[in-house]
Amino acid sequence: MFEATKVGRTVDKASFKAQQEALRTQLILVQRELLQTDIPVIILISGVEGAGKGEVVNRLNEWLDTRGMRTFAFWDETDEERQRPRYWRFWNALPPRGNLAILFGGWYQAPIEHRFNSLCNDAELDAELNRIVDFERMLISDGALIVKFWFHLSESDQKARLKELSRDDRSRWKMLPKKGKFHEHYQDYEHIAERVIRLTDRGTAPWYLIEAEDRRYRDLTVGKTLLHAIKVRLSQAPTPEPPPTSGNLEVPEVSSAQVTLLDQLDLSVSLDKSTYKSELRALQTELNELAWDAYNKQRSLVLVFEGVDAGGKGGAIRRFTNAIDARLYRAIPVAAPTDEEMAHHYLWRFWRHIPRAGYITIYDRSWYGRVLVERVEGFASDAEWRRAYSEINQFEEQLIESGTILLKFWLQVSQEEQLRRFEDREKVPYKRFKITDEDWRNREKWPEYKAAVNEMVVRTSTEYAAWTLVEGDDKPYARIKVLRTLRDALKEALAEKANKDDSYSPCAGKRLIS
Repeated sequence: MFEATKVGRTVDKASFKAQQEALRTQLILVQRELLQTDIPVIILISGVEGAGKGEVVNRLNEWLDTRGMRTFAFWDETDEERQRPRYWRFWNALPPRGNLAILFGGWYQAPIEHRFNSLCNDAELDAELNRIVDFERMLISDGALIVKFWFHLSESDQKARLKELSRDDRSRWKMLPKKGKFHEHYQDYEHIAERVIRLTDRGTAPWYLIEAEDRRYRDLTVGKTLLHAIKVRLSQAPTPEPPPTSGNLEVPEVSSAQVTLLDQLDLSVSLDKSTYKSELRALQTELNELAWDAYNKQRSLVLVFEGVDAGGKGGAIRRFTNAIDARLYRAIPVAAPTDEEMAHHYLWRFWRHIPRAGYITIYDRSWYGRVLVERVEGFASDAEWRRAYSEINQFEEQLIESGTILLKFWLQVSQEEQLRRFEDREKVPYKRFKITDEDWRNREKWPEYKAAVNEMVVRTSTEYAAWTLVEGDDKPYARIKVLRTLRDALKEALAEKANKDDSYSPCAGKRLIS
């Protein structure tokens, strides 16, 4: 695979100077054109040690307008990153539409290093590479351009380059002892690199292998390749993406005459006032203790509350938050996305609020808006909301793997009870802010929303993140059911014991419960 990067290509100084000026001009022009589009550009920089990856990035920062780009290095993890799912750091580095981001190593760095250091085997490496392929496919489906560079040197060239760097006072800070000895295990590293590239090279996100012996040739090749990739992407007219046809459950279209999961709920169930009060006090006391136990054991909690309008989400959330210390949680009310959020993948705004280990994030509406309101109201295309099921399942799987406790609630009320609550909100001054014209319009699409909810639950109620459907006509009953479910789930999760104390499992980057 790497033979083409060892043929000794060179560019003389005069040719480099002449080509550089034209290339730099074209890159600036195409970058300005890019700013007017919805295309984020992600540039991944990887390769063998000593190949000059830092020099290339410095060159790109010289040639491009840095006001439209950012550079990220993924070396040591910060405490903030260590206490969240591994991909949290990458989501925070994704550029807004029309901008560029350069990522040193990116999501490839840890898997390669873990395999090189024998922290995992080939099967575990392959599992993580499959996740990477899915991640890149998701970003590309949303409009991103991913340009991946691998910089390579022959074994003798690497040995000479590392020796040169070790003698250069300006570069010595980069030469950690373990990196300086990379040439001693050159064949092993090259074998792993070949496997990584082979399994993640896709037509939509190909790897570009760059011969790095001659610095001028290397830099010009990178610049020209990047220019070409962006130009090609800009020339491609957006085409509708066909809906996914494999790997998904087949759920028939549901009309108002067909029975759904929601129709199976017994909305007549209720709880008497005295039982409600006594159970509420007991549950809140338990939940307070469990929240502190989760904090001490560094287990984060993510709660998702979805439901019909006036379904009782706010009341259920308040009964939980009233029980716990306000320093432990954040409640995120989800409304229409801001301009900043619209400039990113729709999951970006939810990744931002994933809590640190030991803390709680409560989403009052969530990422499920993509397959509910955005689907029914036509804010998302068929291709966008159909592929969202698998994207959401992968997202939630990563939360669980990181040690997060994830609970999802759907609160359902009858049409008659919803109408009564709407009218009550219009009569009571301090409740009027809760009712909008949009709420009334949504009632007219009750069958469409019911069908969307049914499909959502079928496709995203997984063994690791199941939905809890809550009968909501009686508020006391609904609130107690939510709190009981929370208590039981926390008790079970906090009683679990990890098999290891390591912060990661090999290659896959899973955080293990301690």
